[in-house]
Order: sequence, then structure tokens, then C-alpha cells
Amino acid sequence: MGGTSGWGSVSSAETSAIDNLITNYRQLLLDGGRAEVGSEAGYSACAIFLSAVESVAKVIGLEAAARHYRKTFSANYRALFPDDARHYRVDVLEASADQHSAIWVNGDKFELSPEAICHAEALQKAWADLTAVLDSCTLSSEGGKHPARSELASILEDMDRAWAGFEHKYIAELIEIEEQARRLIIKAVDNETKLGQLEDKRGSPEFMQVQSALVQCVAHLNSVANFRRKGRDDLGVEILDSAVAILDRFGLTSRDVVAAGEGKGFAQAALTRVVEKCAGASLAIDVIGSFEAMRRYLREVKRCLERVDPHLCNNSGLVVRLVDWEESWEVGARYVHQQMLHDATNDIVAECKAVGQTAPAFMTMCTDCDVELFLVLPRILILCCLAKPDEDRAGLIKSLLPHRFPDVAAGGAPLQLLDEPEMAALVSQFQQVLRQLGSNAWFILVRRAVDGSSNDASAHQVEVQALMRDVERWSLELQRHCAEDWNQCSSVLVQCINGGSQKQHLLAPGPKFQV
Repeated sequence: MGGTSGWGSVSSAETSAIDNLITNYRQLLLDGGRAEVGSEAGYSACAIFLSAVESVAKVIGLEAAARHYRKTFSANYRALFPDDARHYRVDVLEASADQHSAIWVNGDKFELSPEAICHAEALQKAWADLTAVLDSCTLSSEGGKHPARSELASILEDMDRAWAGFEHKYIAELIEIEEQARRLIIKAVDNETKLGQLEDKRGSPEFMQVQSALVQCVAHLNSVANFRRKGRDDLGVEILDSAVAILDRFGLTSRDVVAAGEGKGFAQAALTRVVEKCAGASLAIDVIGSFEAMRRYLREVKRCLERVDPHLCNNSGLVVRLVDWEESWEVGARYVHQQMLHDATNDIVAECKAVGQTAPAFMTMCTDCDVELFLVLPRILILCCLAKPDEDRAGLIKSLLPHRFPDVAAGGAPLQLLDEPEMAALVSQFQQVLRQLGSNAWFILVRRAVDGSSNDASAHQVEVQALMRDVERWSLELQRHCAEDWNQCSSVLVQCINGGSQKQHLLAPGPKFQV
């Protein structure tokens, strides 16, 4: 037994526990009496100190305040508070200090209730009382100035009661906030379940209504959880309807897309045949595939909703599917839903494949996605449109250069490619060069666009060079006017030229489900 000032007769265990408390108190990073826990060092020091507080309370035989309320906590919080022991946590103390700070979850603002704030203030007062006492204490080796046993016991009991009171209200309100946050995904799950129950009524008004509601849910989830892309919420069900309509023309459905994604050969062969007939169908397959992958995720997550992080952007499995969904539907909004661009894409892709027969190096570039391809592709696009300026293919140039081709002319009729003066002059120049070069004209120009070859045009070098300089000027304008639109367009063209879907990987049987 030993003795310290103001403490009375104490055991060596009690002396050691008090000295350890004082030592760890001195290690706290304090700012105006408040523990700084934002840094790793500050958080660790506070955790160690709170553990020392628990140890002292146990050593001197203090009974913990009742914590039966923990039985009502959700599974995640019961894992953090597995029994009725004190389990002082730094984040609870920090929350009591930040009692008036808003809690932001998925872009929504939440605040603690007045009752929770009252408990937070009580805990902060108890914390202040404890730190005030410890400020005047010394270690046994320094003279052992400790508070009276009754004083310390009273302070620790008051702090424990205040801690339990705040912990109860704070965690209960956090659980409610998290439940509200999860309602976004629960709503999506509910709509997916309803849609699944209507599979045999595909196309019915009821099916279409539920499908539209599910798409709205996915768009909302995308806006709050997809931090890797734009988080768009304006991609509507009309994009999916257009994609379904394209496959319907060939007698295929969403079920075929799912079956192909699962590796079923008959479905893969059927989709391949469709893409061979309609290159743009691969984009429609991506739209449907990304939607079906999202549906599959919702079916899986329904079984483990308690594992969903209420901060939805922290759920990696969800984010992966939303990134895939937004990429596919953003392309679909232009190149699937807009008939003009869908037809233009099919036309240009067919011509590009013909170019590949004339200049095999071009197809090699497309297959390998060679860097040089993205200089060659806009030249080929312009040459194709110069060759047939009145056909669907011209729609791509008009969509990429809207400042040159307003949607509606003064008289109300859509502007054509030849209505743009500079483009009309380029078409005239192109036709003149064709006449000069004769039957090999297209071969010569394509070779020049792909690899710079000029040996076949020796008699008309000046005219060909002048034309290709002007083609290059338009090529640069295509790439630079809106780089994002051009990058999307070039990606679409390369995908369609190569054939096949890029987005069905999430439908393939894979490893363990990831929330």
C-alpha cells in the first residue's frame, strides 16, 4: 500500500492507474481545453487517454451507467458497442464538441436534435471538470498530488452518466439519419422488385411505369454516389426505350443481352449478327446491359442492406455500376436516342470499314487504338461527308460543329451541309480534285489521309495538298471545338468499327458480390 496527497490509502494498482491517467492526459493535443483529434497523432492520443479513464474507473470500483439502450442499435453499431461496458470512443467525444455542426450525407443536411445537443453540453461540462482536475495533478514520482478519492469518483461517475446519455441520443439519431440515407437505395430495390414481378408483362403500361420509376431512382443514386464521373440525374427512360426499340427491330430483347453477358453462346451469336447489320446496335446493347447490371446489383444488395454504407459514394460495387451506367447512357442519349445521329453513325462506320479495305493500316489502327488513329479518324470522317454531303453521315459533322450548323434555318428547315459556305466551298474543291484524279481518286485521298502517301498523285500534287490542308483545318476544328464531344464521338466510332459491346462485363458471373 502507498499514499498520495489528497487520496488516502491506496493500492499500488490504483496509484499506477492514476499515474497512467495523468501521463496520458499530458499527451493529449489540447486546443482551448478541447482535444484535437483531426490528426492521426491527436486521435491516437485521445483514444489512449479515454482507455486510461476507463481503467481508472474499473480499478477504483465505479459501476458503469446503464447502457441497455445499445440492444436497440443496428447491427453495425452493436458491433462497435458489443456489451454494456463503457467503450469510450473518440468519435463520440468529438461529436459532443461539434454538437452544432451539420451532418452531411449524400448531399442532404442533418442536425442533432435539441435533446441530443443538451446531452452533448452535459458531456462537455463533465469533460471540462475532469481536465480541470487533471491539470493540477502530479505523478507519484513528482510528489503524487492526486484529487481526493471521492472527488475523482464523483467526476468520473458524472462523466460516465453524461457520456451514456449523449451516446444514446447521438447514435440513435445517427441510425435514423443513416436509415433515411439508405432509403434512396431501398426505393430503388423496391422498384426493381416490382419490375421483376412484371417481367411477363413487358411493354404493358404498368411495366413501363415501374421501369420509368426505377430509372429515376438510378439517376438519383447516380447524382449522389457517382463521384468518379459527372453524377448526372437527367438521363431518362427514353434512352432505354430507344435502345430496346433498336433490338426489337431484330427480334431481340433485354433477356438476350443478359444471356449474352452471362456467356450463353446462342445469345452472343445473335447479338453479333445484329451488330454486323447495324453497327450502332452495340451502343444500344451497352445501354441495356448497364441497366440490367444495375438491376442485378439491386437484387443482390437487397439481401444485405445492413452492409450498405449510408454515404453511398463509399460503396465501391454501387459506384462501379453507376459509372458504367452513366457512360453508356450518356452515349445513348446522343447516338441511340437521337435517330439522326444513330443513322449517321451507322453510315460512317460502314464507310470506314470500306476505307479499311482500301487502306488496311486504318483497320489496324482501329483494332489497336493506335494514337495516330485519333489524327486520322477526323480526316476520314470529313472525306466521307465530302463524298456524300446529302446523306445521313453529314449529321455527325453538324452535331459536332453546331455553331456552323444551327438546328433550324431562318425559314424553319434544318440546315444541310452545303448550306454552310465554307463547307460548300470545300465540297466543290473536293469534287474538282476527284475529277482531276480520275478513277483512283478515292484511293489516293484515303491513302493520303491515313499514312500521308502522295506517290499516286504526282500529276496533281498541288491540288491534292491544298485539299488535304483544308481537310486538316476542319479536322482540327472537329477535335477542338468541343473536345469532350469529339472524344465521345471517336470512341463511339471505334467501338462500332471494331464491333461488339464494351459494357457487358458486369453481367458476367464474377467473384464475391461487392456492396
